[in-house]
Amino acid sequence: MSPVPTTASPGGHPGSGGAERRTHPAGNPTSRRSRGPLYAALDLGTNNCRLLIARPHENSFRVLDGFTRIVRLGEGLSTTGRLSDAAMERTMEALRLCRNKLREHEPSRMRLIATEACRSATNGLEFIARVERELGLVLEIVDRQTEASLAVTGCADLIEESSAGALMFDIGGGSSELAWLDFRGGRPRRQGRMSSSIRSWQSLPVGVVSIAEKFGGVDVTPQTFEDMVAFVAGHLRQFRGREKLRQMIAEHPVHLIGTSGTVTTLAGLHLGLERYERQKVDGLWMTRADVDATMNALLGMPFDRRVAHPCIGKDRADLVLPGCAIFEAIRREWPTERVRVADRGLREGILISLIDADRADRGNTRRSR
Repeated sequence: MSPVPTTASPGGHPGSGGAERRTHPAGNPTSRRSRGPLYAALDLGTNNCRLLIARPHENSFRVLDGFTRIVRLGEGLSTTGRLSDAAMERTMEALRLCRNKLREHEPSRMRLIATEACRSATNGLEFIARVERELGLVLEIVDRQTEASLAVTGCADLIEESSAGALMFDIGGGSSELAWLDFRGGRPRRQGRMSSSIRSWQSLPVGVVSIAEKFGGVDVTPQTFEDMVAFVAGHLRQFRGREKLRQMIAEHPVHLIGTSGTVTTLAGLHLGLERYERQKVDGLWMTRADVDATMNALLGMPFDRRVAHPCIGKDRADLVLPGCAIFEAIRREWPTERVRVADRGLREGILISLIDADRADRGNTRRSR
């Protein structure tokens, strides 16, 4: 169930157009509602606040409106254990704009989730309560397994049909999720059921913000980068089925699939884009040699050039190399010949799950009559 391209693209790449991207509603709300139910998905992460509003369309959905802003909610969290006042204020302002969009569209069903920053902060629940009190938005702090499952659901239709499995990874701000999908016993027919093929998963307590705060992200030397990779590699050793996955990669067609600003940034650099274009990046295949060359070029790029690059920008310039270090640790642990780039993830997974559940309910109702 791939999202149907519209002028309101679901792409959430943070390197395009600065810290915030908004899409524009089409038509008036009354006429839109008359054409069927609307669904909304909000993902509040350590680094980004993202919203999608969509309507089912054939076997997919059509995006009507969306919003993305870099809020850095988890800034300083790795050292203080708390969400800072400044970070919460930035996030409240972004959530207020999301609330306004939700009021305008009046979706029939929505799911609003918060992830690692709110999960791990000592004042995370307090912040969630404040959001409900001041904005009327009820955010759900999801566990790490749910986060991994939703990411798989959002990206599932990019997994190659002929593959025996895939390793999906989602590099976040405060954590990174990995999910090993094994289709050797059969592949689910519906995208909404793809998470049932997860053989093993892991949530790493590392993300682009936490790595940047630990090692620095502005002036990254080759040695600093290797130190980052080694730190992440230590966490990957805890992956259940680590050796069996490596054996499967050696014996069967398996590829990586990456969903994060890190991977989409690398794709934009690889393609030499003058500005980020989601339709060229989402679904792109990159070979091992492509990734090697692009990472080396990025490592040789001084901070000011990263800031000026249209596929990176000032809000990601200090985070992209920490993200690359997480990606590199995954590649070294489980080397595959190709990786598929996904400019989609949790929000799309939420929408697919909501739509799928409603369709199943309607089918059960019809059968019971």
